[in-house]
Amino acid sequence: MRRFYLAAVLLLAFCTSASAWGDEGHKIVCEIAYRLAQPDTRAAIRKLIQADQRFDTFADSCVFPDHPRIRRSEHFINLPRDARGVTGDTCPNAPECVLTAILNDSKIVNSKHAKRADRLIALKSLGHWVGDIHQPLHVSFEDDRGGNNIRVKGECSGNLHGAWDSCLVNHAVGPDVDEAASDLIDAITPAMKTKWTSSDPSDWANESFAISEAAKTGYCVMHGSYCDQPEGSVTVNTEYLAANEPIVREQLQKAGVRLANLLDSIFAE
Repeated sequence: MRRFYLAAVLLLAFCTSASAWGDEGHKIVCEIAYRLAQPDTRAAIRKLIQADQRFDTFADSCVFPDHPRIRRSEHFINLPRDARGVTGDTCPNAPECVLTAILNDSKIVNSKHAKRADRLIALKSLGHWVGDIHQPLHVSFEDDRGGNNIRVKGECSGNLHGAWDSCLVNHAVGPDVDEAASDLIDAITPAMKTKWTSSDPSDWANESFAISEAAKTGYCVMHGSYCDQPEGSVTVNTEYLAANEPIVREQLQKAGVRLANLLDSIFAE
């Protein structure tokens, strides 16, 4: 019985650590956004967050929709395997997805008539959705659950979706949110900001989908216009990490810059 208890404790500790790494990317995105936002925007965010009984900072609050998991269909976009991307703000073959989540929660945060508690929930959720749409495997295919059914081996373990959620983020920027945000912000130029903010959520989704389908991601084996699931597991080795590190860094940067711009536009009205 004692051995069983010890094993259970160790398993719980491992699972908790693994899920915490999954939170890292969301916190980094929201920390970047908060630092890049205009002073009035930061003040408005602080005013809402200070009423939250669970989270002290905007960055910490952006894990809210995952703990516990809420609004499950709004974390991703499922596309047909022969799709070329999304068009407009509507969800392909679904009434709700991360596109509609961004649109709806933006309206609630911006509303002068919504209750403060509802605006707080929408703010915490909005930061999360912008992070989600920039994680490439959140814009992918339903039958393999966005890579959750594709095993990985090598430098990362578990499944391909989890590798992109956590293992690749840790490799690319390290485990410290503040240090990662500082490093990523320092590498963002004014030209990057201008280019990245001249877009809308459907563009963000299509950028992620292009990464999902790229050969070096290992998620998709193209046959003409049709994307097949890879056979067997995907090997995440040093070459895989090196090839995808710049992509992970840029997706985090884009998400932070775009979220800051979105929040500035919301709180300026």
